[in-house]
Amino acid sequence: MNRKLLLSILAAVPAALMPLAAASQAAQAASSASAERVEHTYKYEAFAGYGYTSLNQVNASRYGLQGVNLSITRDWGKYFGITVDGASYSFPIAAGNPCPPLVASCTPTVDAVLFGPVLHGPLYGRVSGFVHVLIGGEHTGGEEQTPTVSFAGGAGGGLEYKLSPRLALRASGDDIASSFSVIGNSPSLGYSPHEHGNSRASFGIVYRF
Repeated sequence: MNRKLLLSILAAVPAALMPLAAASQAAQAASSASAERVEHTYKYEAFAGYGYTSLNQVNASRYGLQGVNLSITRDWGKYFGITVDGASYSFPIAAGNPCPPLVASCTPTVDAVLFGPVLHGPLYGRVSGFVHVLIGGEHTGGEEQTPTVSFAGGAGGGLEYKLSPRLALRASGDDIASSFSVIGNSPSLGYSPHEHGNSRASFGIVYRF
């Protein structure tokens, strides 16, 4: 084999290998980018934020209450979970909310513990949505209502904006029905219950883990 032929072969080998190396690097880059796009699925998410509720079970009430809304959700898969929701509302939206008839002074409060299924999924870009159905109990205090605890339940939903894989902002709303007796009722009237629906709203942050 003469020298020119040997040099030609040696020059052809790296020239043939260069496209293979470039293709391998491109494949590795694509695989890395694909791995970055795959999101980790978390089993739990906790929410904490501002909460509002109307106060329709308190006679003559014109304003609602504000407070805190907390929840924790256990997810099974990408779209389904079970939520436990707790809320406490103690601060009036505006001053001068009248007391119910026959009550000289009052400071109404509402506390609720609810749970139920939730369905959630992506909508567009960083925005996702969810709907839930909740049942549980609600307590109304500070205005001499008897009884003070009622079975409660309702449905609603909300939107989330993802800040990072673990953090998101959430805005939600629902309508929770309850059945309390009229204030000023008596045992002779059997504490006749009256169904009311309270609109709720919340805004806060979600943490997934």
